[in-house]
Amino acid sequence: MIKKASRNEVRKARHERIKNKVKGTSTVPRLNVFRSNNNIFAQIIDDETGTTLVSASSIDKELKIKNGGNTDAAIKVGELLAKRAKEAKIVEVKFDRGGYLYHGRVKELAEAARQNGLKF
Repeated sequence: MIKKASRNEVRKARHERIKNKVKGTSTVPRLNVFRSNNNIFAQIIDDETGTTLVSASSIDKELKIKNGGNTDAAIKVGELLAKRAKEAKIVEVKFDRGGYLYHGRVKELAEAARQNGLKF
């Protein structure tokens, strides 16, 4: 009988392939997205030093979101991430969708970050 790999294992393999092509530097860091069933997380990472420069998520107390697993929450997280990136003087990033399809919550987060000043 053929054993089928779980969706998350396949996503992780896809994410590794993406990370090999999209490397963040100190001048142009990588914007990584992770989504769970209940929340969405985004962080801007400098891969040269292995540090997270800026992060935002739907569980931040500043946002006061009741349901973090929908597109409205993703939009708010994208706006907050862009605001924090501006404060850290980050203008341009490379987008890493984390192995997810560019659709739904991932797309809404990316477009909200773009509309609030991040370039990618």
